[in-house]
Amino acid sequence: MSKKKDDLQKDTIDNTKKAPLTTNQGLPVSEDEFSLKNGERGPTLMEDFHFREKMTHFDHERIPERVVHARGFGVHGEFEVYDSLEKYTKAKFLTEPGKKTPVFVRFSTVAGSRGSMDIPRDVRGFATKFYTDEGNYDLVANNMPVFFMQDAIKFPDFVHAVKPEPHNEMPQAASAHNTFWDWVSVNTESAHMVMWLMSDRALPRSFSMMEGFGVHTFRLVNAEGKSHFVKFHWKPKDGMHQVMWDEAQMINGKNIDFNRQTLWENIEKGNPAVFELGIQVIDEEDEFNMDFDILDPTKLWPEEDVPVQIVGKMTLNQNVDNFFAETEQVAFHPGSVVPGIDFTNDPLLQGRLFSYTDTQLIRLGGPNFHQLPINRPICPFTNNQRDGYNQMSIHKGQTAHHKNYMNDNQPEPLSTEEGGYEHYHEKVEGRKIQARSDSFKDHFSQAKLFLNSLSKPERQHLYDALSFELGKCDVEIRKLAISELLNKIDRDMTEYVAGRVGVEAPPEVEESTYEKSSPALSMMNTNYSLDTRTVGVIVMPDVAEETLTEAKSKLEDKGLQPTFISDNIYQIGSMTLDATFDTVHSVLFDSMIVISGRQPLPAPAIENLEIAYKHKKAIGFGTDSASIFDSLSFSEDAKGVTDIEKDFDGYLDDVKHHRIWDR
Repeated sequence: MSKKKDDLQKDTIDNTKKAPLTTNQGLPVSEDEFSLKNGERGPTLMEDFHFREKMTHFDHERIPERVVHARGFGVHGEFEVYDSLEKYTKAKFLTEPGKKTPVFVRFSTVAGSRGSMDIPRDVRGFATKFYTDEGNYDLVANNMPVFFMQDAIKFPDFVHAVKPEPHNEMPQAASAHNTFWDWVSVNTESAHMVMWLMSDRALPRSFSMMEGFGVHTFRLVNAEGKSHFVKFHWKPKDGMHQVMWDEAQMINGKNIDFNRQTLWENIEKGNPAVFELGIQVIDEEDEFNMDFDILDPTKLWPEEDVPVQIVGKMTLNQNVDNFFAETEQVAFHPGSVVPGIDFTNDPLLQGRLFSYTDTQLIRLGGPNFHQLPINRPICPFTNNQRDGYNQMSIHKGQTAHHKNYMNDNQPEPLSTEEGGYEHYHEKVEGRKIQARSDSFKDHFSQAKLFLNSLSKPERQHLYDALSFELGKCDVEIRKLAISELLNKIDRDMTEYVAGRVGVEAPPEVEESTYEKSSPALSMMNTNYSLDTRTVGVIVMPDVAEETLTEAKSKLEDKGLQPTFISDNIYQIGSMTLDATFDTVHSVLFDSMIVISGRQPLPAPAIENLEIAYKHKKAIGFGTDSASIFDSLSFSEDAKGVTDIEKDFDGYLDDVKHHRIWDR
């Protein structure tokens, strides 16, 4: 006999009513903003039972799916350093040029579940496992260099806010709802990250066309024990490129696996994804010389002030054999380091060092997840750890303790000279305290820096993204976000968004007067290449076979990937067309070409060309195609519309530059 709803009231916790915040044991909590530290800028302490309880519960909320980064795509490859970095670090994979280090990379979205779409407006995970001779090193990065909070104790709250709302489990993989905007509006340290999330960086065209950032400030330590502060960067060979928001919504309807499929197919074709590793380095004695705290994870180091040194290359060239065994079971941890790489007191990083192990314990069924093939180091590993769920090794011997006489103290710790890991000897002193350093209290300067750095189209896209997101929220949340967040960053942005979402702009306040810009933050300042670019070629039945084979050859010779499309799949001579308008669309291609012959264009072809033009893509035409413009809203003289027989190089240049932004 099932319980009636009324019978469940005694088991119901009503969070809508006023009540004190307590631990799960009922202990009233006096502080939920800051973890317990040794001094305001010191490391997080293990005795912070409230932080540990909160994070442990959060880490175990999803079984077996990851709480965040659930939808991922993995690929194998290799890394090679260009020149020895021994002046900065003793890590062997960074000091031995020519040595190839195997890697496994997992790209992911953050907020959506495993069944969500590839292109929501979201952060992208970019986690790299280096299988080095000294053990596994995990660089657990994102495609954005900052994050939403300064202290890990807030991470569960943020994810609860951005996930589908708990009362109705909506919306999926989206930040355009009340609880997200409520949280970021009253936790204004998120201001900088909100600008990134609302920008084109949140809509990557391909996993191979986005940057990666380690987010945190780490340490590199050399053989002499000297430390440097470092930030890690991945720079894509294919450049940074995006899809437009309207285009993303259509792609998600046409091909939910768009980013995953693109990378999979390119690797199968022999087109690897290539990234260069860059580092920004600050000498330890210069720790306090910036106009912000370098340990603050909501701040970036402007590349014009601290140049990125390109130090190595990663080539991703092998797809997985089994998604579950590799992509799903891979376990990353920012605490997986090798000699020569160490941590700082960034309070978000400090919390992650606890959280990741705890997460893997529940997700992968116990403490032996490191023995799964995808997680296993390539170097030997020996210790006195035994048994546990899913133990896959057979341990010989009578002793399983250290120190021991019976087995000559084996396995034996190594000295640092022999390669044993040693933590950097940082001096730490201070009172145990739950607080944040005053140097972390500027929340808006770098949000304005980011805005200042965008091109005109990028800024307009950001304004429109804010309008879309807040337009999905209740009026009171719109007002809150505009007054507490946007109005403290930029007045022009505030007035634009307020006008779009139908609320009165709040009174002017002292917005950020930060005038600096960083050209490196604009996606317009990037590499441009034809490699892996796709072209949808619309074909009519009366086009000659010779015309098609010539077009195919010319495009492929330049590295482009053509798909020949018509109403039906049929043969023209010996050539069989690839797809129909039922299965593909212009939103799935970087460019469109129409080779129409003398027959009028069918309606689907017109729709595809009009939308490609709207999305500012290069459009080519040829062979008796001039008459097509009688059916289109744009002319053959429009920007980015090219007769490929007369100016093929001009067409290629338009494709290479991704969009015709001044169309």
